[in-house]
Amino acid sequence: MNELFDLRGKKAIVTGGGKGVGEGITNGLAMAGAKVLIIGSSPQTAELAGHLSVDGKDVKGLQGDLSRLENIPSLFDQSVEMLDGLDILVNNAAIQVRQPAMEFSLADWQRVIDVNVSASFFLCQCAAKQMIPKKYGKIINIASMTSFFGSYNVAAYAASKGAVAQMTKSLSNEWAPLGINVNAVAPGGFKTEMTKALWSDPKTDEMAMERTPAGRWGTASDIMGSIIFLASHASDYVCGAILPVDGGYLAR
Repeated sequence: MNELFDLRGKKAIVTGGGKGVGEGITNGLAMAGAKVLIIGSSPQTAELAGHLSVDGKDVKGLQGDLSRLENIPSLFDQSVEMLDGLDILVNNAAIQVRQPAMEFSLADWQRVIDVNVSASFFLCQCAAKQMIPKKYGKIINIASMTSFFGSYNVAAYAASKGAVAQMTKSLSNEWAPLGINVNAVAPGGFKTEMTKALWSDPKTDEMAMERTPAGRWGTASDIMGSIIFLASHASDYVCGAILPVDGGYLAR
């Protein structure tokens, strides 16, 4: 049974893997034995990777701006070179701008779409070129509850995460016959810096908890199991799935 979930010898890229949900993803993959490289926009990305590279975990960091789409191929190539190969890609990096739709600027809209959708697509494309010759690879996109419903004051983010879900299904249709599993995880209410406007407001916090059967916000460790599953041989027949990890929120 353990062999199904064993990632020893596997090499993984995790975008935005140094904090929040991304930290949980990185920790999960590394604990299962994978060698992980995190791509982050912060100058402290390598330092964050060093903090995660403990207890036998092998984590490296690379700074990169995913909003500069023209640089993605070279950033990807550098990542693969640092890992000496690639088996797993997790597109986790995302940004959110929270404001009424009538006040949204073109610049804010474009940046959200560029980072959340376009960068993810072109990284998937780069990864597939590595994986197709081996007839093996695992691509995991991070979707959202807003892949299923619209929420409030996050029009660009909701549009981007709806696109991530549909992109995941479309890529799976093309690449599953070539040995690549493309799936997505859709986190629910996780207590991160991105969602601080929600969980720090008593009224919104109460509403969210009333809707969540598990009765709590998710933590970074709650994402680990789903990621290990989708990155391992345990999910070899899982293709084009959007897996909610939401404490039952969507079912309510």
